Formats: sequence, structure tokens, C-alpha cells
Amino acid sequence: MILFSELFEELDSTTSTNEKVQALKKFFLRSSYEDSMWALLLLTGKSPKRVLTSRDLKEIFLQKKHYPLWLYEECYSHVGDTAETLSLLAQTLGLTSLDSTGTHPELQVWMEEKIPALAKIKDRDLQGDLLLGWWKDLSQQEVFILNKLITGAFRVGVSERLVIRALAEAFQRPSDQIAHRISGDIKPGKESFEQIISLENVSNNYSQPYPFCLAHPFTERKGEDFNLSEWCLEWKYDGIRAQALNRNGEVYIWSRGEEQITATFPELLPSFHLLPEGTVLDGEIVAYKNKQILPFQELQKRLGRKKVSPATLKETPVAFIAYDCLESGGQDIRAWSLRERKEELSRILGEGEIKSAKQNIDFILQSSALLEAQDLNELEKLRLDSRHHDAEGLMLKLWSGVYTVGRKTGNWWKFKVDPLTLDAVLIYAQAGTGRRSNLYTDYTFALWNSEKELVPFAKAYSGLDQAEIDKLDSWIRRHTKEKFGPVRSVNAEQVFEIGFEGIGPSNRHKSGIAVRFPRILKWRHDKKPEDADTLENAQELLKDLGL
Repeated sequence: MILFSELFEELDSTTSTNEKVQALKKFFLRSSYEDSMWALLLLTGKSPKRVLTSRDLKEIFLQKKHYPLWLYEECYSHVGDTAETLSLLAQTLGLTSLDSTGTHPELQVWMEEKIPALAKIKDRDLQGDLLLGWWKDLSQQEVFILNKLITGAFRVGVSERLVIRALAEAFQRPSDQIAHRISGDIKPGKESFEQIISLENVSNNYSQPYPFCLAHPFTERKGEDFNLSEWCLEWKYDGIRAQALNRNGEVYIWSRGEEQITATFPELLPSFHLLPEGTVLDGEIVAYKNKQILPFQELQKRLGRKKVSPATLKETPVAFIAYDCLESGGQDIRAWSLRERKEELSRILGEGEIKSAKQNIDFILQSSALLEAQDLNELEKLRLDSRHHDAEGLMLKLWSGVYTVGRKTGNWWKFKVDPLTLDAVLIYAQAGTGRRSNLYTDYTFALWNSEKELVPFAKAYSGLDQAEIDKLDSWIRRHTKEKFGPVRSVNAEQVFEIGFEGIGPSNRHKSGIAVRFPRILKWRHDKKPEDADTLENAQELLKDLGL
């Protein structure tokens, strides 16, 4: 725990990429393989489920130390994080060790023995005795980290890409090999870490996906010389990016977030079982009915479900649109050019049982259509027409490019349509979390209905710069009408332009609509509240999109 605490402090105290990589390398080279494996899981967001909630921790502390709730809440309002507030209070009250020089259990012991043992105790009083007993042997920083581990909320400012780079440099292994080996389900333990850094291909994890290749925004490209004949053009669909694996007689589906979602989309499995053994496809899962791609809001009804009812399968069926072939016949073909991989994809989807299945009108495995544009003007016309093809823009992929890990400039570009927009009135505000806990940064916006009433339609918390956040926070405090717990209702005076990627009808919202990825585009100082848009305007957007 001492080395992991030191690593956390070093990562949290710098914004330098090189310093973070050096700190990670030092940790991996000094720690046991068991601790290194647990650190890898925690740093890449693969930590186990929480043992206690933040509320549980707070209640244990208040009960055991008879600490005044009002005083705790005052402290929390300045810190904004339960785990950190409790660690600071523990230090102030002399409940922690003054230093980290003692003999402490290693990270592996905490994760595999001590924290699970805490979960098995049902008596809250005994849990508190054990927890506060641990605190006595730990420094304030270690108590903070322990609290985060217990609540499953451990986070630190380092990306998976930097962890991969540090491992690659520390053990002199190819970074793309490391990236592949930490994808999907990986287990704690010495053996797992040895496999990740091994020179040999020792993994027999048939369910393991490949790291996804990602795109940069087309607007970030440099230079005007752009030969479209060198690029593969496809629609960018608004669904769930996924990989479909057929290996060792089993089928697995992985999301881009490295979550196995096989059980969530059972109707895809028969088609994937028709794929040749040793095939991995990259593509998009979309809601698909009557040969039409449905809005993302429909697909959301399927997400997060481990068991899907027959009614849901019928109401919201899905399809898999294949973009790429990453493995064929058990061979990793990511180093092939995109043109070669596309030819392999066409061959796989055009042969045998797959070809026969395509005769079925309800066939749900299909390859993405290729588009054509002679110049940038035609490309722009295609982009503007995206929504009429149930897409949110275009993808441009270099025909000669390989399938890289993550984003590589000049390999893939995404050229999305401009966001849909509505001018809305701010009606509610709530304080943020963490470093923003002292500022009102979470906002609710409303549109006018036919009775001249404001109806909530979207929540947003991004889009303003710090100066605007500070100014709006000051205004909110001076123009609060009512308080509902952490939420304040404010005078309906401020108008904002809200952008969003998609819009759809919704029975769950009072407004009758649901929007996707809402964010603030502009603070409209030039508009009065009565100039804001109406629900009728929102319905017109739905009609324009054919919804």
C-alpha cells in the first residue's frame, strides 16, 4: 500500500505526461507482480465492485466518533468528496498514523483479503471497529485511498494509454501487444501480470477482444491537400461500437468500453455463430426495425440489461453493421491494409451459411455501405445529408492504413454533422462534485409549452469556460427562488443555446422528448426568456428527422 500511495501522490501532483510515465515505470519495476496487477486493474478502471457506499462510510464515522452531522456537512461542502473529507477528519482527530514508515499489508492483501473481509461483516458496529482500526496504522493519504477502494470509486488522473506506455517501456515490450493483452476480462494475480509482459504469446483467453481503433475529428486535420481516392468513406452510425468474436465454438460481444454485452443482444448470436471459426469483426450495434435504423434513444432501452424480455426483443430489435475484420481463421490481420481487411470481410459475409442467411429479410448482420465523393464539396454534401440516412456523419479511413490501437492522426477521421440546437431557459441549478463542489455547475433547461409554461427538457454541465461558470454561479446565488435539497430553482431570466446530437420522442419525460449528449453552446445574453424556443419547435425537429 505504501508504494501504491506514493504512486497516487506522484500522479495526482503533476500534469506532465513524462513525469506520470516515469512514476508508473518506477512503481511497476519496484512492486511485486501481484501488486502491479492490482494497480493495473485499478488504474484502467477494472476495479472490483464497491464494498460500502460513501453514505455507509459517513454513517460509520458519525456513529463511532459521535461527530456532529452539521459539522461534517460543513467540512464536506469545502472538500466535495466523502472519502477525502473522512481522511482529513480522521487526521485532525488523531485517528491516523503520522507517517507511512510502518509495516503495512501489500495492495494485494488489501484487495484480496482485508477489504473482502469487511464486506462479509453484517454488523455495522463491528464494521466500524475494523475500519477505524485500519485507519490507525495508515497515513491520511493511505486512508483516503483505502476509502476510495472500499467504495469502488478509485480514480486518478492517468489514462489507459499512459499505463500501456509505462508497461511497454518498463519491460521493453511492444505497446500494441500490451494494449491487446489488457483488453477484456483480465484477472488479478502474478500469472496474469506475467502473461501481460511476456515475450511469448501465452494467452489462451478466447474471449479477449482487440483494442479499438479510434478517429480524430476531421476538422482537426492540417493542410488542404486531401485526395479522396485514398480514403474509404462510410456513414457514421449512432449506436454502440462493438466487436463480435467467434472463437473456440463460442461467441462474445464486447463494447468499446470493454464491457462484455453478449447477453444484452441475444438475437445477434445466431448470425455470429455462422461466422467461420476464429473470426473477429468490428462494427456498430444499432436499433434496427423494418429495414431502418432507429434513433439512439430506442437502443438505450436495451442497454445495461443482462436479461432481455421477448417483448423488448420484439419492440426494439437490433442489427450489427460490420465495418472491419480484425481476425480471420484465428489469424490477427490488423496489420493488413484496410483495403485487404475489407476484402476479407466481404469474403466472409458472402460465403456459405452467411450468404444463405442474407436471403432472409430480417437478416441482422450486414457490412457497412461504401460511399463516394470526388472532392471536398461533395464530401460536405454527404455530411449534410447524414441524418436522412439515419447517420450522424461520415467516417473517412485510409485505404492503406492498418488497424491501430487508439487514435493515430491521419488514419481515421470522423466528420460529424453539426449539433441540433434549441434556445432554452435556465430553471434549476445544482452544485458540482469534487473540485466543483463549491460552484453551481449542473444546470436544468426548459422550453415553453403552449400554455406559456416552462417545461424541463435537458440537463447539461459542460460548455462554459471558468469565467462564465463563476459569473453564473454568482448570479444563481443572488436569484434563487427555492431550495430542494442540493437543487436551487432560479428566476427564469437566463437563456442558453443548447446543442445535442440527437432527439427522439419519449414517454418518460414531461416534455415528451429526449435529447442525446446535451451541452451548452452559448450563453445568449442577447435574448430574453420569452425569445427561447418552444416544445413545438422541438417537435418540428422531430418531424424534420422523420421521427
